[in-house]
Parts: sequence; C-alpha cells; structure tokens
Amino acid sequence: MPIIDSQVHAYEANTPQRPWASVPNWPAHVTGDEMVAAMDKVGVDGAIFISAFSMYRYDGSYAVEVQRAHPNRMAIVKPVDPDNPAVDDVVADWKKTPGTVGIRIMLTKENRRDPNHPGLDRIARAAVRHDFPVNVLCWDNLDAGMTLIDRHPDTRFILDHLGILQPRVPPAPAEPSWEKPWADLPKVLDLAKRKNVVIKVSGACTLSKKPYPFPDIWDPLARVFDAWGFERCLWGTDWTRAFAVVNYEQAVKPFLETDRLSATERAMLMGGACAKAYGWSPKKA
Repeated sequence: MPIIDSQVHAYEANTPQRPWASVPNWPAHVTGDEMVAAMDKVGVDGAIFISAFSMYRYDGSYAVEVQRAHPNRMAIVKPVDPDNPAVDDVVADWKKTPGTVGIRIMLTKENRRDPNHPGLDRIARAAVRHDFPVNVLCWDNLDAGMTLIDRHPDTRFILDHLGILQPRVPPAPAEPSWEKPWADLPKVLDLAKRKNVVIKVSGACTLSKKPYPFPDIWDPLARVFDAWGFERCLWGTDWTRAFAVVNYEQAVKPFLETDRLSATERAMLMGGACAKAYGWSPKKA
C-alpha cells in the first residue's frame, strides 16, 4: 500500500497578496513544492493537505493551487465556517473542486464554539449530502466533539490528532501540564465505540517525553490501536504545525522503523486506512 500522510499543512510566505490571519511559530514558508520534496526525501507517497486555519482561516485557495500543481500527490481539505448561513453552498462548491476529499471544523476551547451551535449541524448534514468526511479538531474539548458525533450518527467523522492536545513548542520537562500528556486517553478509547468516526494518529511524536525516536509513544498508541483497530487509524505527521517539536523526517521514521508494528499493521496504519477514509490514493511516478 502507498504511504499517505493524513495531515500536512503547506503555505506561502506571508505577503500582502495572501496575508496570514496569524503568525504561528512555523517556518517562513513551506510551499507545496517544498512539502512534496520533504515527502520524497523520506518515501511518503501522498498526503492529505489540510488548509491551515491559523493562516488562511476558511480560504482554501492556496490548497487548490497546490493540488493543481501536484494532483497525484495531494488531496485537499479545508475548514468551513459554522457562522456562515450558506455553509451548505460552500460545501457543495468545495465538492466540485478537483482533489477535494473532506471538510474540517474547529471545535477547540480556544475557538469558543458551542457544540450545540446550529451551524455545526448544518455542516454535518451537508457532509452527508455531499459525501464528505468531517475532520474535527477538538483536542482540548473532547466532550464537545463526542456530543456532535453522537448527534449525527450518519455523518462520517475523522478525529484529528488522536483527540489529544499536543504542544506547539518543545515542552519544558517541569511543566505540570506535561506530566500527563495522555491524560485524555480514556475518553479517546471510549470514543472508539462510535462506528461513524475514525482517528488520526497524527502528531503523536510531539507527545513524547523522550528524545527521537520517541520510544514512549508506543504503549499508549497500542491501546489506541487495540480500541480502534488499524483499519480506523490514520497515521500522519501534522507537519508543519509540529515543526518546533519534530522535523518531518523525525515524524515519519519512527513509524517506518519500529518493531512494534507488523508489516500488515504498518501498511494499514500508514496508508490503507487513510485511503479508505478519504476515498483517495496517490499516484507516484
């Protein structure tokens, strides 16, 4: 099976022509061409390119440009706005855009979104009509995510980043919040009972308290694999969001080289489950 990264963010430099909404602690630019070059270096065949909310909010135009330039390597997902009363039309138009495989909602505490917001229900229903999975980021707000998922059993959901809050900078060992990086794991395991959701095992290396190759991630991940099954687990790097904590190669190689996965498990985790969830596979020359 091909190796598919379930979440990457590419973007241009911050310019007046396409200004960023905010300036995260990421490199000055990681263009689509640069992202594909990084993938080539470590043998990643394709990626799901999630338009970066921190920079572009609900504008997916750069993702469209990149997919057009790399149609066999990139599929694209963009966030959609629950406050937009015409969000169903937005989803319908996005569905017609070549290379699109899903939409995304931001349901973190940081975004202060009520899980009962009617716009979320509009998006969930539109996703069913247009046959899109809904990527949901609720990593510090799992209860809200579960509420939405349970309210829409016919909608296909993809839980971003293990549902677990991950650091944007290397954690200081003495930080109290870092003593239990997997504290929400019991809720994540419970969520596996919902059959309309799959989980991205993305950004996992950033949860390690040990240096590369991050050996302490495998015991908690084994519990995720047991609860969800490999056919519902989508490996990913969450690069460039993870840039300050791990580089791209460090986010890929532990999964390629670990002896904790069989060849069959690795193939499903690093490509098969993602291809099934998004209905897309790369075509690498």
